[in-house]
Amino acid sequence: MSQQIVISGVGVWHPEHSITNEELVDSYNRYADAFNAKHQADIEAGTVEAMPHSSAEFIEKASGIRQRYIYQKEGALDVERMRPKIAPRDDDELSHQAEIAVEAAKLALAAANKSPADVDAVIVSCAYTQRAYPAIAIEVQEALGIDGFGFDMLVACSAATFGMHRAYEMIAAGNAGCVLVINPELVSPQINYADRDSHFIFGDVATATVLEQAETASSAHMYDVLSTKALTKFSNNIRSNFGYMTRAEDVDPYGPDKLFHQAGRKVFKEVCPMAADHLEQHLARHNMTPADVTRWWLHQANINMNTLICKRLLGREASAEEAPIVLDEFANTASAGSVIAFGKHHTDLKAGDIGVLCSFGAGYSIGSLILKKR
Repeated sequence: MSQQIVISGVGVWHPEHSITNEELVDSYNRYADAFNAKHQADIEAGTVEAMPHSSAEFIEKASGIRQRYIYQKEGALDVERMRPKIAPRDDDELSHQAEIAVEAAKLALAAANKSPADVDAVIVSCAYTQRAYPAIAIEVQEALGIDGFGFDMLVACSAATFGMHRAYEMIAAGNAGCVLVINPELVSPQINYADRDSHFIFGDVATATVLEQAETASSAHMYDVLSTKALTKFSNNIRSNFGYMTRAEDVDPYGPDKLFHQAGRKVFKEVCPMAADHLEQHLARHNMTPADVTRWWLHQANINMNTLICKRLLGREASAEEAPIVLDEFANTASAGSVIAFGKHHTDLKAGDIGVLCSFGAGYSIGSLILKKR
């Protein structure tokens, strides 16, 4: 490859509203009590399973999460509703997801010392888009005044890294000189707030990165992309079945199986070794070992997963400086987690330091970039 490609800017935006574990548990437990009271006879007869209580301590121990940001808090804690109340917008208004994407994009462009006129392509890559078409990316492109082209990608929790991969390849191929990759993770509408095992997992956020040729970059913090690596392996252990097909299937379009659900223990057991092996192989491509890495910006799904992956890689637990955790504040933000970790913990690196940005999630999918601070 003739030119070096860099990440020259990163932006992290979050909503003003947040929900603590205590607030979430109070709502869930009240819902469980109401459900159990309503179905007491069936529960006693053994035909309906009672809903168990949860606790803030359980959530933090199981995940490392203490709170999460939410785009619209109203309705999410209402026992009669158990989902956010988001006002619909007309077709000629900026969509909710495009709005948060624009906010993150502006932050990333400012960090990269870029204006919309400098951008050739926009990729919106996330776990969910609020509609099929027109693409959210094209709407964002229009809102920012960017010429060129844009498209959406859905790769669940690996969407951000896979989006960066596409940007890297487009620049390497000469199809673009500067690409804006945005991850507007508006996931709260897909949360089943009545499910003890998953209601606490996700938070809303939007992140963005700017990738460009090194010769055009002028930001304070730049990272050479040494290479990218991706892996997918089909699994049903993390799944969301919501989609347009339900209209023809005569089923509940908002049933529990249509929302996010997972077999958490299986995911933990299967993904951790896959991610560790993937990262070792990627580093070996550059004759590196995990000991050569200064910073690990890992996917933020579960603190226990990150701890185990780092122990497999390093032979010991990683320090908070080596592998920063943002779960406590942001919760799992689908594909944006590793980008948040990168955005919040990168300015202290020195020229020549190596960092690894990695995602892992539904699919299964794993994506990584090896970065070198300029």
